[in-house]
Amino acid sequence: MGFFTVKVALCCVVVLLLGAFSDAQLDNSFYKDTCPKVHSIVREVLRNVSKSDPRILASLIRLHFHDCFVQGCDASILLNNTDTIASEQFALPNNNSIRGLDVVNQIKTAVESACPGIVSCADILALAAEISSVLAHGPDWKVPLGRRDSLTANQTLALQNLPGPTFTLDELKAAFLKQGLNTTDLVALSGAHTIGRAQCRFFVDRLYNFSGTNNPDPTLNTTLLQTLRVICPNGGPGTTLTNLDQTTPDTFDSTYFSNLQSQNGVLQSDQELFSTSGADTIAIVNSFSSNQTLFYENFKASMIKMSIIGVLTGTQGEVRTQCNFVNGASSSFTALATKESTEDGMVSSI
Repeated sequence: MGFFTVKVALCCVVVLLLGAFSDAQLDNSFYKDTCPKVHSIVREVLRNVSKSDPRILASLIRLHFHDCFVQGCDASILLNNTDTIASEQFALPNNNSIRGLDVVNQIKTAVESACPGIVSCADILALAAEISSVLAHGPDWKVPLGRRDSLTANQTLALQNLPGPTFTLDELKAAFLKQGLNTTDLVALSGAHTIGRAQCRFFVDRLYNFSGTNNPDPTLNTTLLQTLRVICPNGGPGTTLTNLDQTTPDTFDSTYFSNLQSQNGVLQSDQELFSTSGADTIAIVNSFSSNQTLFYENFKASMIKMSIIGVLTGTQGEVRTQCNFVNGASSSFTALATKESTEDGMVSSI
């Protein structure tokens, strides 16, 4: 796919999104009268947290992604285990991996203080993802708002739907297509790995025993291989972190794609986008690498498209008072501790 085709795809996405907003009853100015300062409240919390934890920006983009891929963008990922809810936080792709749950609660507390009972946790996740991009010097976009929060979670669906770090390109495409996202969306959203960290356990096989060969992954740059072997010794702790982008790890830019061109993708699922022979993703990677503005425009469109997957609106669901529990259910249930990890696992493809 060349530059022109990518531009055409982007235009088509924008047209489709305009219709989707209307159908889903979402609106960029949904809180104009009821909570006009919600964007600035979320931004202020994230700006303060990111000063001491710059990783939180990647974590919150990922948290939004992991929410939307499981029964839609409904904040189901935030629900704790209770007597009646099996939390998605304990599903394999999330367990000891997702971060930012405590920060979402900080945001919710601040928003509730200003506008009690108005702003959903699902909308907070969508706003936090956009603001995280901006704070990492990436693109901004107008977030469609008006989502409602789910009354349920689905741990089984989390296991089934979330892409893994060893997925092949075909598996990645299938996972995204299941959510109504196409190949350009896959490449654009994977570009979120321009910031963030990954645990050794999610790519160590590439360093020592790729696909059971007792050899490293041949698509991994040999210089990066040696660097990663120092960080992740064979048999060492799997929770050690390394930057997904070794060049500009905390800046949201197009370096992710030039890294793939030089075989410097840390995760197999990332490198698959460029190193799969004859793949249609190669031209998209090349286009995004050479034109950061084009990447930004497609990332924005794909994030909006993702953010409206399966949303609840109108009288569906509810607006939770606490993001971790359905209304009226926090103290009346035997709730297990939230699985808030101290590591940034990046299990999935974004």
